[in-house]
Amino acid sequence: MVDGTYELFRYHHALPSHVTDGGVEVAATRGVLGSMIGLLEQGATHVGVATDHVIESFRNDLWPGYKTSAGMPRELLGQFNLLEDVLAAAGFVVWPMVEYEADDAMASAAAVAEKDKKVEYVIICTPDKDLAQCVVDDRVVQMDRRKNTVIGVDGVVEKFGIGPASIPDYLALVGDSADGFPGLPGWGAKSASTVLAHFEHLESIPPAATDWNLNVRGGAKLALTLQRDIELALLFRRIATLERDAPTIKHVDELGWEGPTDEVASYAERIDATAMLPRIEALAEART
Repeated sequence: MVDGTYELFRYHHALPSHVTDGGVEVAATRGVLGSMIGLLEQGATHVGVATDHVIESFRNDLWPGYKTSAGMPRELLGQFNLLEDVLAAAGFVVWPMVEYEADDAMASAAAVAEKDKKVEYVIICTPDKDLAQCVVDDRVVQMDRRKNTVIGVDGVVEKFGIGPASIPDYLALVGDSADGFPGLPGWGAKSASTVLAHFEHLESIPPAATDWNLNVRGGAKLALTLQRDIELALLFRRIATLERDAPTIKHVDELGWEGPTDEVASYAERIDATAMLPRIEALAEART
């Protein structure tokens, strides 16, 4: 499961500009296409790519400060639709999210794949910390493709100090600046992980720090803050909790790469990427 939005951002900032004769910036799209072809060349057989077709989602109705497309470079924002079309032409399954987000799509598809006994393991390709909530043992893992690192449950605990199930609660307390919600005043990574490692979820945290039996600096003040702002914390947890019913797949076989469509050459020419066609053709021949 690939975070197409993250990949587009990554290549937009990593690659030099590439403007076609028609005046369209396509560098990031070219980068993502080449990267997805690389996945197939490395042996991947089932791939799904999730994108934020519209940056805004249902979460914007829950919190006014939630992330929007405001301030995004026009040359980057303009490549989302193009990327979706190019990847689909190359034969990849693409989930362009409108009401939901790319993260919800990956979580939903990963949940379907995880239930399939034929699947050995599921790799969620994104560094976004909210996807850590989807990790299941070493069967559903999270991969940062840029750093080439993979984490399972032990990796989540090592990184955050808590298990996957507590990630939404953790984000509710510390906030997520990338998504635009602040968390609760005074709560930081250390205090949140220490408390949640013991109580796991917000509702289980006693209202008085004297009942925590934990060495948490400023515990009394943190307890009062949580008690006062518990409804806000629950709202932030709702925002941080990924939906598992986004429209993606009903069966993992839908993700199998079967080769490009007849439009691949046209789209490759459109983004000045005809040099990638032999790689796609070689993969298609190997599949048959």
